[in-house]
Amino acid sequence: MKVLFSAIALAAAVAFVPASAGAQEQTAKKILGGQPATLHNAKTESQARRDCQRQYRGAKESKSALRIKMKECIREGMQGN
Repeated sequence: MKVLFSAIALAAAVAFVPASAGAQEQTAKKILGGQPATLHNAKTESQARRDCQRQYRGAKESKSALRIKMKECIREGMQGN
């Protein structure tokens, strides 16, 4: 009788584990799925890219040097610096 009860309890536990994992995942999505906190003066990537392109238009530097500066400029613009 004790073995039968243990087997039934084990089967029930195994059956409910995937359901509870899915519920935990849904709960995590609800908690983490909101809007991120806004940073002061932060821009979207496209806004930052446009501003940086205006800033470096007509620069007399190599393409690789401009690419490096553009990446840094875009990163700073997106962080709000």
